[in-house]
Amino acid sequence: MALNMARSDLGRNTAQGPGVHAAADAGSAARLPEEMTGKASPAKAAVGDQPVFAYIASLPQPQRGIAEAVDALAARTLPNLQRSVKWGMSYYGVGAGWCFSCGGFAGHVKLMFVNGAVLLDPVPPVTPVGMGKATRGVELESVSDLDEHQVAAWMRQVTSVPGVGGKRR
Repeated sequence: MALNMARSDLGRNTAQGPGVHAAADAGSAARLPEEMTGKASPAKAAVGDQPVFAYIASLPQPQRGIAEAVDALAARTLPNLQRSVKWGMSYYGVGAGWCFSCGGFAGHVKLMFVNGAVLLDPVPPVTPVGMGKATRGVELESVSDLDEHQVAAWMRQVTSVPGVGGKRR
């Protein structure tokens, strides 16, 4: 079940981000998995903004809108944001390593923070399947579930220490 978070101002960053790219036709979207049991999607691993924007554009609605809102929030919140597609979903970091991920699943989007059980206050409520014992996050069923103030605070907290994966290539 999704965490029903209070809605904050969801202004989108239209200068950059997936909202400015053509979205995939909803009829052509692949079936989304229920849980993380391997790769979240067939999206190929690649570092950079464009692969993440393409991944987000491939999602059906409402997952696409939710992922666009998360991506725009990350861009506004974190200077020097770096993006990548790994394990079929978008990963984000600042400096060394990846700190959080956002992936479309059947009925929701998972926003997961690496080492969230140890690093974040308050600790996000969801412990995902197949993403590590210390990973924590939220499941968002709609854009209105995104509490921008809380999620931005978690983004700043988790990126204040090195992420996983070490040096980016």
